[in-house]
Amino acid sequence: MAVVTIDTRDKTPIYAQLERGLRAAMATGRLKAGDQLPTVRQLAVELSINANTVARVYADLERSGAIETRRGVGSFVSATADQARPKKEHEKRLRAFVTRVLSEAGTHGFSVEEVMQGLREET
Repeated sequence: MAVVTIDTRDKTPIYAQLERGLRAAMATGRLKAGDQLPTVRQLAVELSINANTVARVYADLERSGAIETRRGVGSFVSATADQARPKKEHEKRLRAFVTRVLSEAGTHGFSVEEVMQGLREET
């Protein structure tokens, strides 16, 4: 069974689907730190996609620290579930969280300054 799937009807580029799928597998724990990934060729054949696409995604994941490639041995997951999430996604989720907190604070009559002071006292 494939670690990820590719939907050829999806307008999202294949490399983006593959990267998103691998990161999701890491983030959900289907792939854990230390797990070995299929070789570039194996995954390309399994998904019926170009090996250069897989190599590009693996290189991008390696640059971001999500995987580690050991020459002659293979590629391994090096990121924890939290680290596997793309930074932009993390920032987007943080902004949404802050917006919810400030909205809730306003509903209860707290100012931003009071919320910040409360946070400082808790840490």
